[in-house]
Amino acid sequence: MLNILFVCIENSCRSQMAEGFARAIGGERVNVFSAGSRPSGHVNERAIALMKEREIDISGHQSKSLDDLPSLQWDYIVTMGCGDACPNLPAAHRADWDLPDPKHLDDAGFRAVRDRIEREVRALIASSSK
Repeated sequence: MLNILFVCIENSCRSQMAEGFARAIGGERVNVFSAGSRPSGHVNERAIALMKEREIDISGHQSKSLDDLPSLQWDYIVTMGCGDACPNLPAAHRADWDLPDPKHLDDAGFRAVRDRIEREVRALIASSSK
């Protein structure tokens, strides 16, 4: 089983959507978490609504800090455009997906970020299962 961590600043939009996609796409092959360097304390309502368009329910997710994570050996850590605010945690593989924070974008822009996250997650899981 792969241990995957997605990190953004607030753990409200990008990393939450990535976690939702990874759980849906990876199923039992992945152990997925998300966290924020400065968590907002809530999951963005538009992220919840726009993920439902993909039939993925993230309404039960919680905004978490890095301190809330279990102690795991991470196979993949993916940071999501948080620059210097992203942690340097040990992992076998690291990636930075330079994604804009969609919270202030219109719905079309938000969907574009969501759709890019879905493509990136699919590619990550496909490459890790080879």
